Amino acid sequence: MWQGIEMLFQHPSVNVKYILDGLFFGSIFALAAYGLALVWGVMNLKNLAQGDLVILGGYFTWYFQSALGWNPILTLPIVMFIMFFFGWAMYALVVKWVIDKDLFTSLLATFGLALVIQQFINLVFGPETQTAVSELGKIKFYLFGGRIVVPEIRVVGVLLCAAVAVALIVFMKRSRTGQAIRATAQDARAAKVMGINTDRVYALTFSINSAICGAAGALVAMMFLVQPFYGITYSIRSFVIVTAAGLGNLPGVITAAFGLGVLEGYANNILGASYQQFIVVFALVVVLVWRMIRLRKARMVLE
Repeated sequence: MWQGIEMLFQHPSVNVKYILDGLFFGSIFALAAYGLALVWGVMNLKNLAQGDLVILGGYFTWYFQSALGWNPILTLPIVMFIMFFFGWAMYALVVKWVIDKDLFTSLLATFGLALVIQQFINLVFGPETQTAVSELGKIKFYLFGGRIVVPEIRVVGVLLCAAVAVALIVFMKRSRTGQAIRATAQDARAAKVMGINTDRVYALTFSINSAICGAAGALVAMMFLVQPFYGITYSIRSFVIVTAAGLGNLPGVITAAFGLGVLEGYANNILGASYQQFIVVFALVVVLVWRMIRLRKARMVLE
């Protein structure tokens, strides 16, 4: 560990590499977390299958590239389309029946969905780690006396994340469907009185979340690796980000995602890969304690 810390000061260019890697990771975290915040805010559903939806989207991308020879970048809208209808099926079969139930029931249902998706991926695609080869090159430059090498696919991935995020923002603010989703999030009962089909809104919301996860998974497959049981890591990260940023706070989600990505980048290279998940869980505990302290102070002020 101390050698890693010394390297940060002896070779400042290493810091640039860690920060860039963190931003690349963070862009994917932001997408997955935004989808979770959408479902959480509109449906009051804590989706424990969030990360597994991400991995499923990644495997679709890998399959299209390895088996069919398609360019993985161009498959992103196809994967989003498939995942949209997959999410709709999940809603109709499972989620629809637990929305009005207690928290434990919804957590148990989505945890069961996570296990089903994991085993489906494992049986269909196998347990090996996979990556979708984009065949793009690398960007090389010198900074602070060191050589920085950045795969072009990671730069393209960040741009694609931004494009998906902008499209979602425009959809939510400008379209009638987006306005209906926002109205349902504010007050579902009032929205229903005004003639909005809240059940359809819930189905659309969960399906849009699934499509967002598909886009994030496609980028994970192109930029990093996918494996059937990696989903839990993305679920935890999404919960950390949403808990830290708060619901409906898109700038906060982006900031928290990039911050967590950079934190993981440093932790992975200084402490080692074995501590990477520990850092994520530790961050979740810190965020929960911080939230609890703020809530307690707010109650004391009101009293």
